[in-house]
Amino acid sequence: MRGLLCWLVLLFLLQPWESQLQLAGPRCHTGPLDLVFVIDSSRSVRPFEFETMRQFLVGLLRGLNVGPNATRVGVIQYSSQVQSVFPLRAFSRREDMERAIRDLVPLAQGTMTGLAIQYAMNVAFSVAEGARPPEERVPRVAVIVTDGRPQDRVAEVAAQARARGIEIYAVGVQRADVGSLRAMASPPLDEHVFLVESFDLIQEFGLQFQSRLCGKDQCAEPGHGCQHQCVNAPGTFHCTCNPGYKLAADNKSCLAIDLCAEGTHGCEHHCVNSPGSYFCRCQVGFVLQQDQRSCRAIDYCSFGNHSCQHECVSTSGGPRCHCREGHDLQPDGRSCQVRDLCNGVDHGCEFQCVSEGLSYRCLCPEGRQLQADGKSCDRCREGHVDLVLLVDGSKSVRPQNFELVKRFVNQIVDFLDVSPEGTRVGLVQFSSRVRTEFPLGRYGTAAEVKQAVLAVEYMERGTMTGLALRHMVEHSFSEAQGARPRALNVPRVGLVFTDGRSQDDISVWAARAKEEGIVMYAVGVGKAVEAELREIASEPAELHVSYAPDFGTMTPLLQNLRGSICPEEGISAGTELRSPCECESLVEFQGRTLGALESLTLNLAQLTARLEHLENQLANQK
Repeated sequence: MRGLLCWLVLLFLLQPWESQLQLAGPRCHTGPLDLVFVIDSSRSVRPFEFETMRQFLVGLLRGLNVGPNATRVGVIQYSSQVQSVFPLRAFSRREDMERAIRDLVPLAQGTMTGLAIQYAMNVAFSVAEGARPPEERVPRVAVIVTDGRPQDRVAEVAAQARARGIEIYAVGVQRADVGSLRAMASPPLDEHVFLVESFDLIQEFGLQFQSRLCGKDQCAEPGHGCQHQCVNAPGTFHCTCNPGYKLAADNKSCLAIDLCAEGTHGCEHHCVNSPGSYFCRCQVGFVLQQDQRSCRAIDYCSFGNHSCQHECVSTSGGPRCHCREGHDLQPDGRSCQVRDLCNGVDHGCEFQCVSEGLSYRCLCPEGRQLQADGKSCDRCREGHVDLVLLVDGSKSVRPQNFELVKRFVNQIVDFLDVSPEGTRVGLVQFSSRVRTEFPLGRYGTAAEVKQAVLAVEYMERGTMTGLALRHMVEHSFSEAQGARPRALNVPRVGLVFTDGRSQDDISVWAARAKEEGIVMYAVGVGKAVEAELREIASEPAELHVSYAPDFGTMTPLLQNLRGSICPEEGISAGTELRSPCECESLVEFQGRTLGALESLTLNLAQLTARLEHLENQLANQK
């Protein structure tokens, strides 16, 4: 009876209380807030008591700043089941909320408070029902109003709700169980648990709750430390960032979100990050397509200003001219010239290369036949030769050019019939000193000679050509070094290869070599002195001196050397060597000489007859 009188007094004084709560102060601006009222409408709540709670809700609403970007309000009621009166997303105007509360019909069944808390946690505070996403850090507040003891467990589910960031106020009316209220509420309990026994206490809770929501605007105070935005909340605040930024670990400063690093941008070449966005960029030489992601190579050739004689190729750096096969691009980068395939050492011709447009062919010297491979010539088998090569190994030659010289020497060896009875080859290298690499009598095959040439090591230093000539005359053509005796009349040939001026006198030993019967050839490259080459070489100089402007163009010199070093007459391979002073040799020589004289006499008679015929024709014309 006493409780009934209490509620009658409350009902009687309801309207003044509602007005008093509304007029207690100006409407507070709490900042964004998601607020859900959980109302007990079990059968233990009498109709006039339920009306008291209804008016209590209306009074609280009138003190809140309600709106989509401010406080969103939802109401659920429960008994043995849970019913959503209206979700957080339903209304943005206070009048619509009050109308829905006034139309509220109690369920009048059991008291399943734990079920109601679970519904609030899983449904009412979901984004689908209108709650702001967790990343926006909008406070979530639940106000549970009940009049009795729950018929289910509330402690565990309330702890789960608090763990999810829901702040719970537990308000008990008269018969409510204090232990259950304390199990549901958030800490500190003295600020979140209220037991209402009279009108004054209801008003006190309303005022305290409003004071909590409308506390001092901490964002207005200096020192909140938020880099971008400060968001006020009941009794606290939190920081947020502008679009395109995320909150750092200190919960105050903001970091730009690198959307490019997430790997979902779809840019074909480069992704460029910007606050809250990104854009695609192409590499140099490409242009962005209409989809703003893929890239297309710029066709510089389509502009029509490349001036290429043959073909234009578009590259990332711009247009580039390209020549058709068999042509070389000229220094102007546009015009093309037919390639001289013979200008190098890669054509493979043993004797002479003749360029023919986009191809070439190989020739052999007169009297020698081109082999089946189309490059090599049959060997020099017309006679025997003792050949000594003097190779300049001074520092002016340089290592890479010295390798070209060795290849050139081996090309000479290729057309010789190297054997102990045929042609013998020796090699001497000179710089500031002279070194016999191998003497005439050491190797008996061309393969052995070529292998030994490739194994020669570069000496460097000076250019003592005169010293090398002396060494050749005094040692290289001696029988001790492998030269055949003079009595056998085997031709002795010396070939000097040099690229510069000699640092000593060459005249004495150049003349001495020729006096000794050595046929001298001189090959000069680059800065070789023509006067020295002529002084070294035998007469006539035109047949015994060769010159190339650089090491890469030595191959054409072979055609002069090969035709000259192979004797046109001599002792053929396999023939026994005989002394020219023997009787049989003299008779054979006499026979050949007489035959040659008879041939010359016949030719002279024919020429005389021809001249007489021409004179007669001239006389008749007069």
